[in-house]
Amino acid sequence: MKIFRPTSPGQRNKIGEDFRMLTKKAPERKLIFTLKKNAGRNNLGRITVRHQGGGWRSQYRMIDFSSVDKLNIPAKITAIEYDPNRTSFIALIEYPDAEKRYILAPQGVKVGDTFLCAENAPLNQGNRLKMKNIPIGTPIYNIELQSGRGGQLVRSAGISAKILGCEAGYAQIELPSSEIRMVLEEGFASIGSLSRPEHNLVRLGKAGRMRHKGVRPRVRGTAMNPVDHPHGGGEGKTGRGLKYPKTPWGKIAHGGKTRKKHKHSNKYIIQRRKK
Repeated sequence: MKIFRPTSPGQRNKIGEDFRMLTKKAPERKLIFTLKKNAGRNNLGRITVRHQGGGWRSQYRMIDFSSVDKLNIPAKITAIEYDPNRTSFIALIEYPDAEKRYILAPQGVKVGDTFLCAENAPLNQGNRLKMKNIPIGTPIYNIELQSGRGGQLVRSAGISAKILGCEAGYAQIELPSSEIRMVLEEGFASIGSLSRPEHNLVRLGKAGRMRHKGVRPRVRGTAMNPVDHPHGGGEGKTGRGLKYPKTPWGKIAHGGKTRKKHKHSNKYIIQRRKK
């Protein structure tokens, strides 16, 4: 981590990251494209996610979450790069046929290491193999829910899941949220934990950096009028006056369950996350 000298009000509480381990190069041109921002609006132009908009322009890096079309072909890691669209770092790999791809970079990986996707690959950091061939207790990330579809679970900075066992065609994994669920053991997962574990320690220091990230200001409900929010109204600094906090539309805000009661994937959850 990098603590800044308070030479200005914006740096007084700022805590940044040390990016010296990254490779100083521009992103691979064939693996990027411009991503249109919708500022939290749906296809009708209506705001469905509030407090989004603005921000610096950024180009999307095409990440290979699967690698199943390159089974048993080792690739060399040629660069570790920053990705503005995700919290973890990404790694640029190059195959013997000179094809280049981006993958999620695991913790501890460095330039020159080898990446391999195979049914029973060596248990090295970043290697990708089927969950039925991974020993119990091994940390994994980028987990497939459906075989061949690519990793969908555990893709944020510094996190990993853990394999608890395999039975009847399913692998039991403990997710970072402490939820235990079953996934198909024929699916692929990567070994290790993701890079950039200190991401949650960053303090931006000033409101302008949030605007650069595309996050617009939020107004407290207690500062509004009763017509605008259930928490609004009252004289002076009045509390919300309700037993539970609510959204602007009157629904329970903190701790209310939003998962559907009869969702088809409920049968795969062995134990819900601990409160």
